[in-house]
Amino acid sequence: MTTVLDVDRTRALNDILRRSLSGGLLMLTAGVIALGRERQQTILDAIAAFDDFTPDNDPRGEHDFGALEVAGERVFFKIDYYDRAMTGHSPDPADSSITTRMLTVMLAGEY
Repeated sequence: MTTVLDVDRTRALNDILRRSLSGGLLMLTAGVIALGRERQQTILDAIAAFDDFTPDNDPRGEHDFGALEVAGERVFFKIDYYDRAMTGHSPDPADSSITTRMLTVMLAGEY
């Protein structure tokens, strides 16, 4: 039962970051930055609204990755979990007191 609760908490924290850009860091790749602020905002709005999570693209149920088409661009987003010092992975992504989340947004061509 603990594992399910941890996944639920991890998913909830990921959804907060993805939808509101709070509770973590945002990193935009050079390709996304080059698109300009208006298109960046369109992409971030689409990521916030994204809900096409399936067992195929979200096998752990954490809502930590997505691929979508936005304004003519194929975009990926990924949430990674780091320890507070940002030197390694978090030992427990469900615990926000020891985890720094990073939402990375990139163009598919940059992958």
